[in-house]
Amino acid sequence: MSSSPPAECRGRAWSLRTRLLLGQIVLLVVVVVGTGAATELALQQFLVNQLDTGLIDIEHRALVDSGGGPSLGPRPQGPGSTGAPQLPPPELGGTGAPQPPPFEPTGTGPGPDFIDRRGIQPDTIGALVAGGRAVSAGKVGADGTQSALSDTAKHQLAELGSGRTVTLDLDGQGRYRITTESTWDDQVVVIGLPLASVDAILMRVLLILLIVTAVVLVVAVTVGIWLIRRALAPLNRVAATAATVADLRLDRGEVALQVRVASSDADVRTEVGRLGAAINQMLDHITAALSARHASETRVRQFLADASHELRTPLTAIRGYAELAQRNRSEVPPAVANAMGRVESESLRMTDLVEDMLLLARLDSGRGLEHAPVDLTQLTVDAVSDAHIAGPEHHWDLELPDEPVIVTGDAARLHQVLANLLANARTHTGSGTTVVTALDTDVYGGAVWRVVDNGPGIPAQFQPEIFERFARGDSSRSRRAGSTGLGLAIVAAVVETHGGQITVESVPGRTEFTVRLPGLSGNDADETGQLGTTIGPMRNTIASGRISSTYWPGHCGG
Repeated sequence: MSSSPPAECRGRAWSLRTRLLLGQIVLLVVVVVGTGAATELALQQFLVNQLDTGLIDIEHRALVDSGGGPSLGPRPQGPGSTGAPQLPPPELGGTGAPQPPPFEPTGTGPGPDFIDRRGIQPDTIGALVAGGRAVSAGKVGADGTQSALSDTAKHQLAELGSGRTVTLDLDGQGRYRITTESTWDDQVVVIGLPLASVDAILMRVLLILLIVTAVVLVVAVTVGIWLIRRALAPLNRVAATAATVADLRLDRGEVALQVRVASSDADVRTEVGRLGAAINQMLDHITAALSARHASETRVRQFLADASHELRTPLTAIRGYAELAQRNRSEVPPAVANAMGRVESESLRMTDLVEDMLLLARLDSGRGLEHAPVDLTQLTVDAVSDAHIAGPEHHWDLELPDEPVIVTGDAARLHQVLANLLANARTHTGSGTTVVTALDTDVYGGAVWRVVDNGPGIPAQFQPEIFERFARGDSSRSRRAGSTGLGLAIVAAVVETHGGQITVESVPGRTEFTVRLPGLSGNDADETGQLGTTIGPMRNTIASGRISSTYWPGHCGG
């Protein structure tokens, strides 16, 4: 059964450049370390073999000086034989030549006599073992004199036995390469040469390998970074093109999608080139789709604007005739009078719908807005007062800052924004609902409107599309009064045209619409003096058919 990696492992993301560089470094380290280890091992075997060759030669001469042994050949025959023992034949490591005349031992050192011979290199160790103990053992100094070994070292040599060549860490002396052979007298000749020179050579070679490895790594990392950066440069350019496209607003309007991957990065003979060519082909398809969509939207907007404009005249005529007929209600049958009343009410409703569609068409085309200083404080008071008249059965609360809030925009359209939000709260909530309208400023000097009600709320699945045109949420709210489904769409369009933003948060028992508008533009900052002076703490409570307002003198609403 497979298991997913831990969350901390999944969250660790390394770039392709980093992974390639790390892979190159790891591979190079493995190769260099492997080569260095093989070199050290081969060099160690070579040096030890060389040392063993010299050690065996010394051991043979020491064995001759000690009376010979089985490794040198057959024992001399006859009790009075004076023939000197022969060195071992070539196949046994000797030269086959007669033994040179025996040397005269001095017998002045603690070691055996055979290490007094000329030609014995300094630090050579010699010992003669008999009966399981070293009867004599010494070390040749640099001046040719002998020095005694410790009892522990003698015990180590005595335990080696015969016919062995081993590496031993001798007490007080360091690492030695030691060989042992038996004599005809059942004694064991022990000869040892130091491994200090071998270790020094190996350490020097290791140091050289480390330095070479460090230099190679530095060069490899530097060259690798340059090569990887050069190799991935086309991929970075393709990614930059994709990021540029990702930052474009493609949701609505005419989109100028002229960004493409350069032809040098769209060569299908390379992996990155195939990716670039695929992105270019995808962008071509997207451009064609966006152009078709924009053309369709343009035709729909134009049709909507033309139809709305043309419908205004017949609707006005219908309303006029209906009003004329209503003046003589007593002269017509009741059924006809009722029908004419319905014609008049429906013509009014259709007129509102046509006006809303015409406004949306104008907003889509960027026309129909003024840009002048607007006092949102006074506008908020007026809109809430109008909402109270339209819905006296609701509780209307108002929260205002101590200073007037002034923005640049179209006063009539901004009033329509707040009026639509208040009408939405009034229409879709029951009697007794409290609606709080709050005005404040943000840290950037912009204005913040909040309309909060404690009604039943908006279904979660409907909230993402609540600002779409002809969107309805009446299935979960009161249907006492119908709506065109364009009120919140107009609010979103007006706010967006003013450079602002509108959001909604709703749960059962609390629905909050938040409108954020930018502050005054530089050209309008000097014109705010004519809109009113500073107002003190103002709280307007409009509830249960009662309006109480407190203004400071000098405010335009006072």
